[in-house]
Amino acid sequence: MADTITKSAIQDTPRGTSAAPVPTVIADRVDIVYRVNGTGAGKGSATAALNRILRGKQAEKAAGVRKVHAVRCVSFTAYKGEAIGLIGTNGSGKSTLLKAVAGLLPVENGKIYTDGQPSLLGVNAALMNDLTGERNVYLGGLAMGMSREQVRERYQEIVDFSGINEKGDFITLPMRTYSSGMAARLRFSIAAAKDHDVLMIDEALATGDRSFQKRSEARIRELRKSAGTVFLVSHNNKSIRDTCDRVLWLERGELRMDGPTDEVLKEYEKFTGK
Repeated sequence: MADTITKSAIQDTPRGTSAAPVPTVIADRVDIVYRVNGTGAGKGSATAALNRILRGKQAEKAAGVRKVHAVRCVSFTAYKGEAIGLIGTNGSGKSTLLKAVAGLLPVENGKIYTDGQPSLLGVNAALMNDLTGERNVYLGGLAMGMSREQVRERYQEIVDFSGINEKGDFITLPMRTYSSGMAARLRFSIAAAKDHDVLMIDEALATGDRSFQKRSEARIRELRKSAGTVFLVSHNNKSIRDTCDRVLWLERGELRMDGPTDEVLKEYEKFTGK
């Protein structure tokens, strides 16, 4: 799981300048492994899984449990004020790495250190579909650590930013009545209403029209000034170019390249032929 390090500890990390930038995330030779059960009869049951856990690795081997390395020996350091894009073909480990940074997945080997609390914003994050958009704004804000008064102060700004009321009073309707794009826009708007130590966005800019994408990109630039670090996972190279000054390229779970946006995207586009 991700560990927390103090500001005094990370401020001692040099980066070749007299005023060293402050690290916000350090990944040190991180491996992330998924375990896939065999297909034999009964091997997928909860009871069988519990027995394998209790009996350890020998039981895993006997049951045909296969290890899939989603991320292999990835190391990087992110600094305050950076916006970092994560790119790679499908299944390269981008979303998995962000989940580990957020503390939602354990690492098999290595360590992840974070300064402050990372917040993961994913298009597929769970929504409370039976509650109205209004209630979800409050619950989402409270879940991020905002006070009820802070949510109340920023409520109209969140709704206006999302644009979901442009064609009707949708904010008062249950979330189950929303399109996937409307739900994703509201989710981004809630997350972007708070300054974050580390904000991780998984494909959020792929939804909505160009107008919303431009507002989102502008808000990310604002967050960079007041927050720690912004990570963006996207298959849209233009969004990466417009938003990020640094890119991590993951391929088959390995960090293939880490550098300035234009340099990394140029090599990635050669690799994909796009």
